[in-house]
Amino acid sequence: MTTFTFAPANREQARARIGLQGPAGSGKTKTALRIAEGLAQGGQIGLADTERGSALKYAPVPGRPELGGHTFGHLPMDKHDPRDLIKVVRAAEEAGLAVLIVDSWSHFWNGRGGLLEIVEEAGASKGAGGTFGGWRTGNPIEQEMLDALLNFRGHLIVTMRTKGDYVIEGKKVTKVGVRAVQREGAEYELDVVMDMVEGTATVTKTRYEPLNGQVIHHPGEDVAELILEQLGQGVDPVQAILDELTGEGLTYGLALELHGRAKARNLLSSGQMHPVSGEPTTLGELIREYGQAVKPAPTAVTNTPPPASTAPDTPPTAEPAPAEQPAQGRATPPQMRMMHALFTRVGLGAKEDREQRLRASSLIIGRQIGSANELTAAEAATLLDTLGAFGERGETAAADFAAMVQGLENTASADRQTAA
Repeated sequence: MTTFTFAPANREQARARIGLQGPAGSGKTKTALRIAEGLAQGGQIGLADTERGSALKYAPVPGRPELGGHTFGHLPMDKHDPRDLIKVVRAAEEAGLAVLIVDSWSHFWNGRGGLLEIVEEAGASKGAGGTFGGWRTGNPIEQEMLDALLNFRGHLIVTMRTKGDYVIEGKKVTKVGVRAVQREGAEYELDVVMDMVEGTATVTKTRYEPLNGQVIHHPGEDVAELILEQLGQGVDPVQAILDELTGEGLTYGLALELHGRAKARNLLSSGQMHPVSGEPTTLGELIREYGQAVKPAPTAVTNTPPPASTAPDTPPTAEPAPAEQPAQGRATPPQMRMMHALFTRVGLGAKEDREQRLRASSLIIGRQIGSANELTAAEAATLLDTLGAFGERGETAAADFAAMVQGLENTASADRQTAA
């Protein structure tokens, strides 16, 4: 008689299963490599390339480290028989890969030698019964491929191409969305599915609550870190923020950055014990308290806004510091491009909004600037964290961001009056 035994479940035994879908040029390969680097945690990454070597443009250039690039093992695949993908998974396990990327999985559905071709050839055989009969051959092959992918001992990322999906009603043709080039419902086998458009990912399916409904610009190691946390394989995000907050060298800019990070992960209301008094508080209140303690001295600021909010999700109040330029590297071109995109999301993307953007930037980073070109890389990162947190609020993003900036202006004005 067979005996069935339930063993204690352990989430740390799980591995990520991620799907990135989008049209050509939407950033699937680059995003897959960035996320893979975070998931790998120093382990090896392998990429099965069905896209005629397109992934190689993201590899390092020998002797040119300044050009950057991602380190990974590359396996070109010209034919796309799902049974070959099973062999690839086995080779990845033998090599001990931490992350396997299949770029793209769509080719094993409708590419040369893919499942649809196998079904068509099987159905054309004498007495096979056409396409319907061909699936008697194709279904077991597809299931074996799925079993191999989903049972891979490391983390898995697959990319899928998409095409427009249309509904025809009489003479009217309506586009109703996009559909992945893969068997219908294939995405349900994955833990996370992101729709990619020009480097921006929208999470359309996830088993990890913090990712639910997120819109993420250029996702990478931050997404990987969050997934590892959900799998019980990463660091405690609250503790990591507390360690930086209470450690030596806390600055006002860092406090703002920590606030943006906590807000993006919905951690501000997380209950904590005050490290000094032992009284119950929240992570948001602690960040505000420690940020206030290191805020810069007040300086001249114009315009007096309405009163500031003291809610726990309000960032530490900002003060422009003396106008010296910190001795740090300048903001990078990618940071500047992302900054413009995020300012657009909070309603300040127009050319005539330049002064408002500079005013908001000065208050958030705690230093008066006359041009975005004056930002350091660290200041730009702080600004991007804050903009990103408000930009994710959808319809209320512009109003919430404006209220936050007005609150910072009001606090700066009040401090000037006190100093006078």
